[in-house]
Amino acid sequence: MGVLVLGGSWFLGRAVVDAALAAQLDVTTFRRGQSGEGAAGVKLVRGDRTNAADLARLAGEGPWDLVLDTTGYVPREALAVARALESTAARYVFVSTVSVYEGWPTEPLTDDSPVLDCPSDAGPDYGYDGDPGPSTYGFGKAGCERAILETFGPERTTVLRPGVILGPREYVGRLPWWLRRFERGGQVLCPGDPGRSIQPVDVRDVAQFALDAPAGVFNVTAPGTDTFGSFLGACAEVTKSSAEAVWVDESYLVGQGLKQWTELPLWRTYAGAWDVDSSRARATGLTTRPLRDTVVDTWNWMHDGELVAHERAGELGIAPEQEAAVLTAWAERRGGR
Repeated sequence: MGVLVLGGSWFLGRAVVDAALAAQLDVTTFRRGQSGEGAAGVKLVRGDRTNAADLARLAGEGPWDLVLDTTGYVPREALAVARALESTAARYVFVSTVSVYEGWPTEPLTDDSPVLDCPSDAGPDYGYDGDPGPSTYGFGKAGCERAILETFGPERTTVLRPGVILGPREYVGRLPWWLRRFERGGQVLCPGDPGRSIQPVDVRDVAQFALDAPAGVFNVTAPGTDTFGSFLGACAEVTKSSAEAVWVDESYLVGQGLKQWTELPLWRTYAGAWDVDSSRARATGLTTRPLRDTVVDTWNWMHDGELVAHERAGELGIAPEQEAAVLTAWAERRGGR
């Protein structure tokens, strides 16, 4: 089977390539080749998805049984890619996001929850950023979905809507930040309820499902059997940390002005943030590994693998002095009760 991966050098794209190679598939990647390292054993077609000539040249390299797109964010660009490949690819798998839902992250979600409305030819600035509501990122992904469905049709299109993806080669750095924080030791500010269910999914499980999934629309999340407490406990265990986890009431943290999702990665108070139903995907073959396995493998990669610098990594983490101040104030508050 011939597979074309759009991207293929970073995180999910590389995991897709690795899974395809493990299945002994014939893999072609299309990327600029300016960052990250591609896997050995694949055919590389260099080009830019925003360049019409590059897309025409790529189409001439086909045909393929499957196209896997991990790099589409702008609807009009996704539309151009889909149109260029429609006659040379049997099926198109697009990796979208739960951010396409109107109710994200405030409401529980299913695969059939209402989606943001975005034209298939929209540019990068379509939509608006709410707090905590819609984002231009979500609008853009919704428009990309529409572009591909309009071009390939529902019988030839698979749309995956993952929530948070973690694992080796994670360049945003959510899990690496927590691992480094526990490695540093001392008192660690842990947000909210340690028993809160969370649903991060391993990048390798998303990649495998992308290869195996039938046509359709699928949320891709873990089942919610892990908790924030078990997650951070695994971070402490794997780093052999003597750190003390101090769980602080999240209403207090909100009152202190801490930024959810960034200053304390993966922390969000909204009801729907970790309530995304993926039963449809599970019924068609999605399997997900325990979150502890993801933590262990990410820690090992951080010591043995290729770390990739990324501009978003600077968004993450509370400054040590701010963390210490919040913990001191929390202890004084608790002591005064």
